[in-house]
Amino acid sequence: MTAYRGVAPLQGATSVDVSFLDNRRYAPLLETTQAGVVVTGPAFADRLPDHVTGLICKAPYLAWARVATLFHPVEPPEPGVHPTALVDPTAMVDASASVGPFCVIGANVEIGTGSAIGAQAVIGQGVRIGALCRVGVQSSISHAVLGDRVVLYPGARIGQDGFGFAVGPAGFETVPQLGRVVIEDGVEIGANATIDRGSMQDTVIGAGTRIDNLVQIGHNARLGRCCIVVSQAGISGSTELEDYVTVAAQAGLIGHIKIGAKARIGAQCGVMSDVEAGADVIGSPAMPFREFFRNVATLRRLAKKGGGKGE
Repeated sequence: MTAYRGVAPLQGATSVDVSFLDNRRYAPLLETTQAGVVVTGPAFADRLPDHVTGLICKAPYLAWARVATLFHPVEPPEPGVHPTALVDPTAMVDASASVGPFCVIGANVEIGTGSAIGAQAVIGQGVRIGALCRVGVQSSISHAVLGDRVVLYPGARIGQDGFGFAVGPAGFETVPQLGRVVIEDGVEIGANATIDRGSMQDTVIGAGTRIDNLVQIGHNARLGRCCIVVSQAGISGSTELEDYVTVAAQAGLIGHIKIGAKARIGAQCGVMSDVEAGADVIGSPAMPFREFFRNVATLRRLAKKGGGKGE
């Protein structure tokens, strides 16, 4: 039996590597790959070279994720508190958890089984962190409750005051922010993303949701289960996303609107009103995909008809 050593791309794999194909654009690479095993779907099964063993499955990307994880598992944390960390005496840090160099752990903090707090992270008073969480270096968490298996990438900011102010005779007056951030099980939050604490009620991030780098989520927002929010998107306060919503890069959602389950918001989309469940919208202001591209085609035709006038 062949012992496979790791994973590699089709063009760089050797006979002891496992590779992957799910996109037709890269299908020509099958002809010359030297991979020992290729994870792929039924559509490419008959194109595998004779020397390649095919791992054929209906969900090849999911299978690839699991295979790659076998070769590159997440390393468990080294239990213990680094001598340079500052931990309040009232904090409860599980013996199996790891607290890295120069961390600050506030009063009455709870850190669960097998969780790891990266170097220079700051965990504010009363924060609760569940089991098997990973908090990236230089992240900060305050006024928050994290479930199990939550991952914060470096520089994430969780629980700072939301953008709330009133206009008075002398200018702006800050409105106290009194809610929390509740992050449910299995959520991942990207580097330098920010999630504001609620003003009166909690900001909630539903179980399994994935938030990319540089995303901003305002106070009182509520995201359902398994939502996806891609880099540089902004979700204003009190906006609700139901389960399985996708928000693409640089989209902006105004406050106090509702996005229905499984809706998809296109890149750079400006969403100014509610979106129905299952809808696909794009453009600014947001409109259904077909309507948007129909409008684009109409404008192009009008531009061609008007071309050359006055020359």
